[in-house]
Amino acid sequence: IYIKILQAFLLWNNCFLGLYKGLAANFYFWKLLHIEKRLKMSGHSAPKRKEIYKYVAPWTLYSMNWSVRPDKRFRLAVGSFVEEYNNKVQIVQLDEDTSEFAVRSTFDHPYPTTKIMWIPDSKGIYPDLLATSGDYLRVWQQNTDGESRMACLLNNNKNSDFCAPLTSFDWNEVEPNLIGTSSIDTTCTIWGLETGQVMGRVNMVTGHVKTQLIAHDKEVFDIAFSRAGGGRDMFASVGADGSVRMFDLRHLEHSTIIYEDPSHTPLLRLAWNKQDPNYLATVAMDACEVIILDVRVPCTPVGSSEQPQGEMTIKL
Repeated sequence: IYIKILQAFLLWNNCFLGLYKGLAANFYFWKLLHIEKRLKMSGHSAPKRKEIYKYVAPWTLYSMNWSVRPDKRFRLAVGSFVEEYNNKVQIVQLDEDTSEFAVRSTFDHPYPTTKIMWIPDSKGIYPDLLATSGDYLRVWQQNTDGESRMACLLNNNKNSDFCAPLTSFDWNEVEPNLIGTSSIDTTCTIWGLETGQVMGRVNMVTGHVKTQLIAHDKEVFDIAFSRAGGGRDMFASVGADGSVRMFDLRHLEHSTIIYEDPSHTPLLRLAWNKQDPNYLATVAMDACEVIILDVRVPCTPVGSSEQPQGEMTIKL
């Protein structure tokens, strides 16, 4: 029994290494509050620190994403879920003086955004861009006055009046000029972004299709780049056929099936482990568990994490 306990502990440790760092961060935050309390008791004043910040949007929310730019601290983009054509995207930011979220800008968006993502620019060297997916992939630029404008609309089906809605997308962290999209038409598309010279106060942003491939036998529901192999060329996708597939942009003539659901239940989302790119997680439709996979051991889950009915999040 002790051997089984040790094995379970090691498995949990490998799959959820990032959780330890989160616990450590929470511990240090608690320790900081404890120090402030001690200072107050000893007669020294310490600045009050709010522990929970709350923002209530005027509509139901579906998508959100944090900005990582160092000059735009605590900035968040949120997308509405209204069952009609006209929807909204809102940029909110924490006012550190008042400890409240303030709305910086609001703009219209056709249909609800299936995903929102800021450009993964932790050094602040690229234009301040935000991407959204829905009927098309749109890239928005944030002006210096705080207003948002659409920089470009990326459409790979210009010969038809109809489009295949995009279910998700991912922005490559190592090469921010690459964006991958997933669609209900069974394909994944890799887009290349170009930022031209500044015209007035904005950068000219354009995009082109680098490659498009049939990724699954049915609808593709999510796509995510991996940090493995340099972090530029490898990505995975999940779809309605119940499979997780991994691709390499350098060798697109074949793919690797990492996992297939025994009942062919559609897989809706996936996420890579940020600490160890050998691990990824996925969740099936109507499921109450997250499936943990190891790319070195295809088709065999290394573990799962059950959640109470109706409570499901996935992020590694």
